[in-house]
Amino acid sequence: MPKNRRPQDREEKRAEIVAAAQRLFIDDGYESAPMGQIAKSAGVTVNTVYWYFRDKDELLIAVLDRLLAEALATYASVDGLPLNDRLLWVVDQLERLHGLVNTVHTRAPASPAIDTWHAGFHQLADALFADDLRKAGAAEADLAAMTAIGTFVIEGLLTHQRDDAGKRAVIDLLVHSLTAASSRPGTS
Repeated sequence: MPKNRRPQDREEKRAEIVAAAQRLFIDDGYESAPMGQIAKSAGVTVNTVYWYFRDKDELLIAVLDRLLAEALATYASVDGLPLNDRLLWVVDQLERLHGLVNTVHTRAPASPAIDTWHAGFHQLADALFADDLRKAGAAEADLAAMTAIGTFVIEGLLTHQRDDAGKRAVIDLLVHSLTAASSRPGTS
């Protein structure tokens, strides 16, 4: 008679499925990781995956949430660094996940759930960047435009790759330009 498998907590099983999907999405790409392969990698049936996740986009969001939580926990360790270094850290993290970044941008127009996640990610990133700019003396009225410029520069670095020195030069100029604009007379 076969031994009964150890009962597993629902959250533990869900986390195993997310971990398997994360590995496959990063290594093979979202489009190249069918639900059957994710299930096999997690050691479950496809029906089990669908028990936990309505569809592949919902699973992608769970992976993105996990990666974001990990990144935010690590970001706390670089919080004391100069803004230039923190932004370079962000670029490096996003470059490491370049395939997922592209997947989010590709899937967002077709998937309301991914689009909502993406908008929330940008709100969080903008809020963190705005807080740093506020601390540097930026006028409240300029923060939206400044964070948009920051987003454009970071996304530009992701799509037009540079070596480390090139990334550093772009980020240094961005931070210098934005903080210099913050200290101009009449900007408060």
